[in-house]
Amino acid sequence: MAQYNKPLPVITPESREFWEGCKRHELLIQRCKDCGTLRHYPRVMCPECNSWNTEWVKASGRGKVYSWMVAFQPFHPAFFGDVPYAVVMVELEEGVRLTANMVDCKPDDLYIGMPVEVVFDDVTEEITLPKFRPSREH
Repeated sequence: MAQYNKPLPVITPESREFWEGCKRHELLIQRCKDCGTLRHYPRVMCPECNSWNTEWVKASGRGKVYSWMVAFQPFHPAFFGDVPYAVVMVELEEGVRLTANMVDCKPDDLYIGMPVEVVFDDVTEEITLPKFRPSREH
């Protein structure tokens, strides 16, 4: 595996299962066992009913572009070769939103409502990043 020199996410006790799922190439989201509310980003307490009773469920990995931005200037030296690149906010079929890099798509081709699917990038032995690409089913 090549050296990865970009910033990496910090794995917290609340997010560990999410990142473990990514390593297995599964997109996991939390669900409240008491009220059924799905949520992302991972946290210990349900924002709807304040329950601490949580489980992880496998998401489809499919959704639509809810919003996006294009970076034209790198915020970190490791991104100099990547600009311009797009970061998308995707509304998953399950209803939660996830922010990630867009791949296999020129920034000019992005649009609100674009069908996308998750892909996984094994950047280190510990971290696999979820990213999105245009859906191949449409």
